[in-house]
Amino acid sequence: MAVSSSLTSRSVVAVRWPAIAAIVRRDYHITRSYRLAFGLDLFFGVANLLLYYFISRTFGAAGRAGLDGAPSYFAFAVAGIVVLVVVQAASTALALRIREEQLTGTLEALVVQPIRSVELCVGLAGFPFVFAFIRAVVYIAVAAVFLGVHVGRADWPGVALVLLAAGAALASLGIALGGIVLVLKKGDVLASIAIFVLGLVGGALFSISVLPGWLQPVAKVVPTRFALDGLRSALYRGTGWGGDVLILVLFAAVTFPVAVWIFDRALRFAERTGSLAQY
Repeated sequence: MAVSSSLTSRSVVAVRWPAIAAIVRRDYHITRSYRLAFGLDLFFGVANLLLYYFISRTFGAAGRAGLDGAPSYFAFAVAGIVVLVVVQAASTALALRIREEQLTGTLEALVVQPIRSVELCVGLAGFPFVFAFIRAVVYIAVAAVFLGVHVGRADWPGVALVLLAAGAALASLGIALGGIVLVLKKGDVLASIAIFVLGLVGGALFSISVLPGWLQPVAKVVPTRFALDGLRSALYRGTGWGGDVLILVLFAAVTFPVAVWIFDRALRFAERTGSLAQY
């Protein structure tokens, strides 16, 4: 079969970036064609910022202890929202994109193209990640310009590096979840649960010090915790984010090849059983 022969020739190394860029451009043009949805995505993100802004005003000024250098609870929450936007794109976008491709009947047509597994999964997650990075920048700008979050000490290259490292680290989870969707079809639900747990345990909207004692050791080692600590350090202290970026990069280096292998095996299974287009 053509599908089987194309899959056999795939490799998880020697990535061809033009192939990935072609998928990203395709997804960009599809997204741009739904302009209302495109705008509403940004709108609801800003609305989320406003929600936490008014919550912080309702409860007054919180003590700065436990806020990881953030000048207020709202500033603390802004960093959490921004990280979650990028983490969600990196960790769940691929699973959701594969599910969409299955439902629209385009996944099988995409797979038979001369494209490797690693190029397919990185390409499908590429545009959501780029869009998430742009959204993160917009949210920080809105919080700083209109909602009074002080970022005068921010190290902007550090902010960018933390967000990129966070995306790279959580991309491994997204690729593995994409493989689960190929096999189980409904794995996108697991993706949504995963991002909720990672945000909750990692300390996106409250300090991990308020978690139950048995859960705190877990909270201290999940990758979202390093992403959140790194962003708050880069955004509000202007220093101290380097260690967090290093840990995220090491995490990505270890888990990415494993995740691509899982995705490749799942793709092989789906093609072998003829379930690739099933949903």
